[in-house]
Amino acid sequence: MQKWYMVTVIGHDQPGMVARVAQALDRCGCYLGEASMTRLGDRFTVMLAVRCAAGRDRLTGCIHPVSAELSLFAHIDELDDFEHSHSIPNVRITVSGADRSGIVATVTTALADAGLNIIDLQSEVAGSPEAPIYIMYIEGQSLHGIEALRDAVAALSPDIDIRLNEIEPMLA
Repeated sequence: MQKWYMVTVIGHDQPGMVARVAQALDRCGCYLGEASMTRLGDRFTVMLAVRCAAGRDRLTGCIHPVSAELSLFAHIDELDDFEHSHSIPNVRITVSGADRSGIVATVTTALADAGLNIIDLQSEVAGSPEAPIYIMYIEGQSLHGIEALRDAVAALSPDIDIRLNEIEPMLA
């Protein structure tokens, strides 16, 4: 019986990581579904929804040689009731401010309390070591409208710049 698994692979960014992991999964008879892959600093993270008749142990055996050779950390979770679904964002938010502890928690809590379901969040640290700037790019679905989000972020620290833009569904 075919089951869905979430395969997560993390390691130092290097050419061929995605290809080698995809080849290993193909040799194991897996179908690759939705994927999210990104570089964070000098690391690269791969998250794949994989449908496979092989059990978790065999799937681990397929991934292990590649992860060992490339010094990657691999983790596999069985997914119950997995369905492909595509959430279409209706808001794009850009956040920037002096890098400090708690900026992500503060902003995302205010947005969640105002009804934002985050679909994608990317962040980076820019500026200089003496004056680092934290930047977040968020796409999500505003369940209560953009005005609720504007009201929520208006109460945040004035040293955090937050820009909210509605996304037309046909343009997303």
